[in-house]
Amino acid sequence: MPSIKKALLSSLLLAALAVPAAAGETLNAYTIMPEKYASQICEAFTAKTGIPVNFVRFASGEALARLTAEKANPQVDVLIGGPADTYEAGVAEDLFESYTPANIGIPAEYRSTKGYWTGYGLIPLIFMTNSDFLKRNNIDAPDSWQDLLQPIYKNGLQMADARTSGTATERIFALVKCYGEDEAFAYQKKLNDNIQLYTKSGQGGAMPIATGQAAAGIFYLVDALDIQQQGYPVVISYPEEGTTYGIDANGIIKGAKNMDAAKKFIDWAASADYANLMMEKKINYVPVHKDAAITDPVLDMSRHKFLAAETAWKGEKRKEYVDRWIEEVIQ
Repeated sequence: MPSIKKALLSSLLLAALAVPAAAGETLNAYTIMPEKYASQICEAFTAKTGIPVNFVRFASGEALARLTAEKANPQVDVLIGGPADTYEAGVAEDLFESYTPANIGIPAEYRSTKGYWTGYGLIPLIFMTNSDFLKRNNIDAPDSWQDLLQPIYKNGLQMADARTSGTATERIFALVKCYGEDEAFAYQKKLNDNIQLYTKSGQGGAMPIATGQAAAGIFYLVDALDIQQQGYPVVISYPEEGTTYGIDANGIIKGAKNMDAAKKFIDWAASADYANLMMEKKINYVPVHKDAAITDPVLDMSRHKFLAAETAWKGEKRKEYVDRWIEEVIQ
């Protein structure tokens, strides 16, 4: 696959320590997680198994569209990362293979009941605001959905486009659970008046906010923490009315050409080693493995209000809500 980026180990020492792969064994993947994280994950898998990984990164809507287009002749073996509702939408298109990982330590609520996807981490939806903007305007970080409708944010918000991004569909789900369907779309129409730009991917607006080109936005915690850990002046806050979270997952593509390698990856990604690797590398998903050690207090979700939103419901409503967002909010 000439367009697929190689995520191979450069360290000969790590390669020497890896368990040898079967002759010619490899793994091809699409990933929805940020490329900097996917590279570390794939390198660690190669170090563990000796299986090289080729991957390319897409926003969730793009990945789903590509997998659908390639359904008759799959070009990859696994989808790495991305909200579980993306997988549920793919299940409806018969895109994923049912497989339950060996020695699984992932609670049932964080995996497909039929084995089509297995979660590894939670990604709460949050607000991220530029600290300098807050100081300059002598205001606090937003702690209500209603705060983002204030005139002070006029032409100052960047966040993801629901046509391409799972972060954006999560935003819709959160608002529906908070306000109900009609009120949620009425809110988004008002919010649209303050939007500077809708970005293709969920993380797309993070750096403009970090550098002061935009004031604030709605993101998954994983992307906001990445910006904060790089030292940029941003504040992370939660809506007091409540928010939702995504379950980030992995899944095997139906008809995968490297099925054994795909199963090995899913087995490893469902292990405590994988969960602890995320903590070690500051890959900021909240691990769900029963034996994971959450060492970073910022990943403690117990301090915030979360609204129940079942993954199956998200998958069922995804297209309907995106179509309605296009029709009622941005046109």
